[in-house]
Amino acid sequence: MGASADAKANRADIDLDVDDDVCDEVLSVQQLGEEFLRGFCKQAAVSFFKEYGLISHQLNSYNAFIKYGLQNTFDSFGEFLIHSGYDPSKKGEGDWRHARVRFGKVTVERPTFWAVSGGNELNMLPRHARLQNMTYSSRMKVNVDLQVYTAKSVKSDKFKTGREEFVEEEVVYQDNRDIIIGRIPVMVRSDLCWMNEVEKADCDFDHGGYFLIKGTEKIFIAQEQISMKRLWISNSQGWTIAYRSEVKRNRLIIRLVENSKVEYIKGGEKVLTVYFLSTEIPVWVLFFALGVSSDKEVVNLIDYESNDSSITNILFASIRNADGKCYKFCQGRNAIDYVGKLVKDTRFPPEEGIEECLSTYLFPTLRSFKQKARFLGYMVKCLLQAYTGRLKCDNRDDFRNKRLELAGELLERELKVHIAHARRRMAKTLQRDLYADRTVRPIEHYLDASIVTNGLSRAFSTGAWSHPYKRMERISGVVANLGRANPLQTMVDLRKTRQQVQYTGKVGDARYPHPSHWGKVCFLSTPDGENCGLVKNLATTGLVSTNIMESIVDKLFDSGMEELVNDTCSSLDGKDKVFLNGEWVGVCEDSLSFAAEVRRKRRSKEFPHQVEIKRDEHKGEVRIFSDGGRILRPLLVVDNLNRIKAFKGENYTFQALLEGGIIELVGTEEEEDCRTAWSIKYLLTDVEGKQPVKYTHCELDMSFLLGLSCGIIPFANHDHARRVLYQAQKHSQQAIGFSTTNPNIRVDTLSHQLYYPQRPLFRTMTSDCLGKLGHPLGQKGVLPKPELYNGQNAIVAVNVHLGYNQEDSLVMNRSSLERGMFRSEHVRSYKAEVDNKEIQDKRRKSEDIVNFGKIQSKIGRVDSLDDDGFPYVGANLQCGDIVIGRCAESGADHSIKLKHTERGMVQKVVLSSNDDGKNYAVVSLRQVRSPCLGDKFSSMHGQKGVLGFLESQENFPFTTQGIVPDIVINPHAFPSRQTPGQLLEAALGKGIACGGSMKYATPFSTISVDAITEQLHRAGFSRWGNERVYNGRTGEMVRSLIFMGPTFYQRLIHMAEDKVKFRNTGPVHPLTRQPVADRKRYGGIKFGEMERDCLIAHGASANLHERLVTLSDSSQMHVCRNCKNVANVIERAVPGGRKIRGPYCRGCQSVDDIVRVNVPYGAKLLCQELFSMGINLKFETQLC
Repeated sequence: MGASADAKANRADIDLDVDDDVCDEVLSVQQLGEEFLRGFCKQAAVSFFKEYGLISHQLNSYNAFIKYGLQNTFDSFGEFLIHSGYDPSKKGEGDWRHARVRFGKVTVERPTFWAVSGGNELNMLPRHARLQNMTYSSRMKVNVDLQVYTAKSVKSDKFKTGREEFVEEEVVYQDNRDIIIGRIPVMVRSDLCWMNEVEKADCDFDHGGYFLIKGTEKIFIAQEQISMKRLWISNSQGWTIAYRSEVKRNRLIIRLVENSKVEYIKGGEKVLTVYFLSTEIPVWVLFFALGVSSDKEVVNLIDYESNDSSITNILFASIRNADGKCYKFCQGRNAIDYVGKLVKDTRFPPEEGIEECLSTYLFPTLRSFKQKARFLGYMVKCLLQAYTGRLKCDNRDDFRNKRLELAGELLERELKVHIAHARRRMAKTLQRDLYADRTVRPIEHYLDASIVTNGLSRAFSTGAWSHPYKRMERISGVVANLGRANPLQTMVDLRKTRQQVQYTGKVGDARYPHPSHWGKVCFLSTPDGENCGLVKNLATTGLVSTNIMESIVDKLFDSGMEELVNDTCSSLDGKDKVFLNGEWVGVCEDSLSFAAEVRRKRRSKEFPHQVEIKRDEHKGEVRIFSDGGRILRPLLVVDNLNRIKAFKGENYTFQALLEGGIIELVGTEEEEDCRTAWSIKYLLTDVEGKQPVKYTHCELDMSFLLGLSCGIIPFANHDHARRVLYQAQKHSQQAIGFSTTNPNIRVDTLSHQLYYPQRPLFRTMTSDCLGKLGHPLGQKGVLPKPELYNGQNAIVAVNVHLGYNQEDSLVMNRSSLERGMFRSEHVRSYKAEVDNKEIQDKRRKSEDIVNFGKIQSKIGRVDSLDDDGFPYVGANLQCGDIVIGRCAESGADHSIKLKHTERGMVQKVVLSSNDDGKNYAVVSLRQVRSPCLGDKFSSMHGQKGVLGFLESQENFPFTTQGIVPDIVINPHAFPSRQTPGQLLEAALGKGIACGGSMKYATPFSTISVDAITEQLHRAGFSRWGNERVYNGRTGEMVRSLIFMGPTFYQRLIHMAEDKVKFRNTGPVHPLTRQPVADRKRYGGIKFGEMERDCLIAHGASANLHERLVTLSDSSQMHVCRNCKNVANVIERAVPGGRKIRGPYCRGCQSVDDIVRVNVPYGAKLLCQELFSMGINLKFETQLC
């Protein structure tokens, strides 16, 4: 996130200018002017996106993991002791050998792969991984220190050393070396990636942020997790306050429990109990164990201000409870000995003594016992305040209580699982070599690198990631495939967040928008269905913080913070507490001036920009956060707007604005202390007769509150929210666009490409700020980001056309389609692999060897194949043709055949090999698809429709200027859908096409309807966009005026050719004899229960019988009318020595009264299956 040298020079000028400006009179916001400030906001937003881009959260998290997190992961394992196995032949202690293993420094190389032909290592680029189905990963090397020693117990003089005996270690073998511990997947465009340094990437739209696993693009979806950095008060299962930590032994819970005198009777007195190190300790005992000398001191530490009798009762009951559990706990070491006894009696007691336990595990950041007692008193106070209603319980849906887990945290969690697995395996194998008669080999013989490599690869491929806190459990929804339908879908996928819930049914208020979402996550972009409200999207200017590694405690002392006193008797005298990431670091006299000073220092670069300061006046504390996973967003600082004039020119970096204090990154909790103006105009308006509002911050633009896919919808604030959601979540991500600019070096399984993608006529703030600067074609040198829009501008008329456009269908101009409108290319790839020569040589049977080649196949046509088994480029293949020929030495055919409805021209044939010892081939087939009946289209306002009729141009209505519409949409689509935004877009587009200057349709800051109508009027059109048209069939003037204008339409990937299903006779399932289900296998059409209900309602019984029996699985069986059982067809002997075959009832032992009945084969199968279970069915038959 560094800035250039020019920017640094600029900053020096700025600082000087700001100092000069202080002497002059301060410029007010009114003097700067609205137009100037709007321009500045736009420039600031452009510099923000230039600095951070849209996926900085993914890249920053991964880079921080590689830089710091990877080393921390290995360091967290500490020293590993391995004892030799039990050997009954050894009696003495001196011959037992033990091993000690410790991980040291970790280094990660750039991605490379081994070239078999040259016998050397080459740089692996993302395109190699894509084309060769390899994993884009780099080697991890770790320094491992192995010590093998023998331990002997030696007697010593107790008076000199204090111990009777001690263990003496003698090192017999030592090994220290760097070994490869596995391969870690590399994020594309991260610091480890080769593409980070190149000027021009493979694809102009590719910003990285994803992984390549076996050739497939995988991404992390940010996981919302409850923050560990704060005390958690809840009332779900009784009143509790919890001190949370990633380390299990550091966790502590204080609970208000009922101490009933009589069992099974509720309503007893409430007492305070502490749950720590798997034990239950009365709170008063723990206070005295921490060195508090009297009950009065404890009450003073709790410092509950009011004289509430219920609180007094709780405190007295807690003392009595402590006295009952631990007799005379206030005398001497009784309390600490009692706690020690409780801890020792647990299932897995810690090795340390109780005092060391309390020092290490209880509030580990506080050094002395007295400070720990003070923090415990603070926790009790918070719990009692919540119990009496003076404090609210923490809300798990509030973003202040959440952190986003990204690549860093997720990879660290998964890596720990696999390293622990590798260490366990190492312990088992090393233990065998610790016997006296065995020799210890070098350490790489014991650490298996494939465990980490394969484990991470499996987790990415299957998507089953390790659970955040439940061992041995895995969760889904962490890793997803990257969508490549268009660049917008790719971006939106990378900005998704997900909240994991236990059951999708009971989630409470988790699905509803929360006030803390404002500006952090989009309140509209969420999928409909079971994930509604659980999967969210980051707002356009949302940033995710990373862990700040530098210590800021010393800087806090310089800003007016005082140290926490190291005793339990002195009172804090109304001083406010200061917490850093949930840990108590000090106190301050005046929290208001302290918070203001820290903010001032943050704006002047003395504190990191991502630090968040919250002053909580109600609780009397200041909370400061510098951890990762918080969502921040940039806001203008109103007090410092007068510094804008200090910036010379327009080319300033976002870093310079941050350091100048003009813009700051604000977090969820700090925003509660801010009064933010919605836009510049709110700063300038004075409400008559009222005190002007004193704003502290101002939004850069209101559309930045929305997500990326919502912020580019024109007039989104005029549409019904459901329609905006449809466009943002469904249609924009299904629109066919230009997904990549490097299709030649990619082989996607399925891709679509629009022939002539266009930019819309309108512009929005989001697309402008993300656009390309210095572009000659763009307005004012800015080309709005074109790849976010995937569609074409069509002239749309709102009219009824012969009834062919009712119920959301569209009528299109056939001539426009013949000219290439909405024409697209559909490319499907087919892959096949065979073993390479090395693996084939190891095979025992040569008949099993499969190779590419052409043989006369029985399963399909091979006319277009060359001798090598591949079709020539340009070959026209139809369904039933062989697309890749493969055959075994034994003559068996393993070819890949085109399924039903698949066809196309061969575009490219790729031969390659991967790192698993496989040679594989890819054949891509191309189809040119012009829109046909049944194809799906959508406008930018959720108005989807299918093509219902193609009308010739001469039969379409035309205007006096001779303009003929491309699309005719039904007027009934608008009233109930409430999407006037589309009409406004058409009217604005018409004005822009005629040379109008007002082009912006940004949500929440759109121009007025009057301005749009005035622009149309000046261009010589009707104010309301209506046109006089003439009937194309008769030439007569149409009496009513027709609304017409250019609208941006998208062609969606749902096409009739991919959905059409037909069949007369075809394959049936061998068990049920019903038609198979798959469309590509020439399957039948499903006639389900609801369709059956329709025919019953119509009373069409003959049709129903034909559909369910005759055309499905009609068959015959024999039934004996005498005993009503099934009569089987068997071969039996008759008098005269002959054998005849026919139906015979074994029950009656006769052939009389046997009738043949027509039944579905499924009914006969059910009868036989029940019979196999010992259940016999009897059939009543009637002649019909």
